[in-house]
Amino acid sequence: MNIFFAKTLRNYKIKNLPYDILAGIIVAAVSIPISMGYAQIAGLPAVYGLYGSVFPILIFSLFSTSPQFIFGVDAAPAALVGAGLISMGIEFYSKEALIIVPAITFFTASWLLIFYAFKAGKLVNYISIPVMGGFISGICCTIILMQIPKVLGGTAGTGELFELIGHLVKCIPETNVPSLILGTITLCILLISKRFIPKFPMAVFVMIAGAVSTCIFHIDRYGITLLSHVEPGLPTFCIPHLEVSSLTEIAGLSLSVAIVIMSETLLASNNFALKNNYKLDDNQELLAYSLGNFAAAFTGCCPINGSVSRTSMAEQYGGKTGLMSIVAGLSMIPVLLFGTDFIRHLPVPVLTAIVISALIGATEFDIAKKLWKISRNEFYIFLGVFFGVLILGTISGVLIGLVLSFTSVVLRAADPPRCFLGILPGHDEEFFNMSLFKHTYPIQKVIIYRFNSNLFFANISCFQNDIENSIENDTIAIIIDAAGINSIDITAAERLEILYKSLKERNIKFYLTEHISGLNKQLRALGLGYMISEGAVKRTIPAALADIGITKPYPIVGTHNSYHDFKRKRAEASIHEYLWAFGDEADADTQQLIQKNGI
Repeated sequence: MNIFFAKTLRNYKIKNLPYDILAGIIVAAVSIPISMGYAQIAGLPAVYGLYGSVFPILIFSLFSTSPQFIFGVDAAPAALVGAGLISMGIEFYSKEALIIVPAITFFTASWLLIFYAFKAGKLVNYISIPVMGGFISGICCTIILMQIPKVLGGTAGTGELFELIGHLVKCIPETNVPSLILGTITLCILLISKRFIPKFPMAVFVMIAGAVSTCIFHIDRYGITLLSHVEPGLPTFCIPHLEVSSLTEIAGLSLSVAIVIMSETLLASNNFALKNNYKLDDNQELLAYSLGNFAAAFTGCCPINGSVSRTSMAEQYGGKTGLMSIVAGLSMIPVLLFGTDFIRHLPVPVLTAIVISALIGATEFDIAKKLWKISRNEFYIFLGVFFGVLILGTISGVLIGLVLSFTSVVLRAADPPRCFLGILPGHDEEFFNMSLFKHTYPIQKVIIYRFNSNLFFANISCFQNDIENSIENDTIAIIIDAAGINSIDITAAERLEILYKSLKERNIKFYLTEHISGLNKQLRALGLGYMISEGAVKRTIPAALADIGITKPYPIVGTHNSYHDFKRKRAEASIHEYLWAFGDEADADTQQLIQKNGI
């Protein structure tokens, strides 16, 4: 296995330095409230969120192949760990929680290492853009719903959509108006600045303004919540305590956390890679996740995940390489040593607005809008994943997306592009799609049918029905343009044999043509080799026509054969190229082109 070290820092371009430093500082600043809040959701004291923003980020940045993705304490793993503690009857922030949570993190890292060893990262290749978009948007909306109660002066929500809405409804009657006003104004400033001055570090500005307003105006007197006080000092090294009675339960819980980290972070990081035109080594990303979580386990922290909100923030301020993650991790050290007094002056509504602003920018609803116009099936896949994540959670959302994606593939293959072919007068050397141009005519007593998909159990009925429904009383031959058929499964082979014998009994010739030679090998293996020996398999359509005694100029239905002059043939060729390129959209323009060229 090739393991890259500090890949994103190789051949570093000095022009990226100010952007990476700025983005790293902003990520560190934004990580303060986010990581502290999620650590509490995971059942740990808030300071452990800051501990998880030092060494795990540094380790991850040195092994990740993503130049921009940010690692840190995040929503989904924290929520799973918190729910696990509740199910085990362990009180949040207790000594037992301080023992159990690092053990969960250690096992999570171990599972991720196993995933790396088995190259499970390649599974992301089977996840489509609609699944990615729905997944990211679902996560963003879930976290936004978690954060909204904090703007109202309450506590962050947990769980999925209905739990989050229920918690929000409970918080509304107890809304602190000054908190709501402060958070709303901050969010409006951030969104407007993102629209008109996107490069200005408004997040840092409003954060400093919030701290200053606390010092001068003492806004906490009006019921506005401030961040908790944090004792100064760096995280200490500790070995996770694995001799606990609930070890089996911990191992099972950590497996689900590891799956969430793998699926969520790989999906999100690949989404950013696709958007910004670079490639990831998906399997090494799993190694980076594992090593980052081992670092978290040995500092007593909860499992660490890729953060969509912080990555979006870093992208907004121009971060280009893993250096910004290093800057973010190193920036947290002076915060822990000397800046803990500053932290206690930060208003929660201001910091929450920063998180919500970043998450709004990370949603992928523009993809949904595009899919609505071009592919309704993929649009519904987007919605299915989106609501799956919102209502059922991360793992269920991914599973729904995978099921919908594979269902879409099967349905598409079951109803593939296909057409009947005919002759455009004056062009006997080529066969054209009759549905594209009304001046294309079928050859007399012959049906030429093009099927653009592999033949298998889901589409053989479609193939058979099209042929049966096209047969007329005077039909003498069915010719299949099989250029798009590269394989036949056993179900399709049996049905093809039935069709062939049925046509033979009705004295209708059947031919397979234009296909790759490997298909003939499959026919023999499937017991249909006799079709080859009986002459039902020909290399080209003209060869099949010649076998039934039809040669150029081909007799066509509805008009007399005639070769046009050179100018007219060239005009018709232009029309055909136009039709081939634009299809049905070219109909009106085609008729004008016909009149103009006198065809």
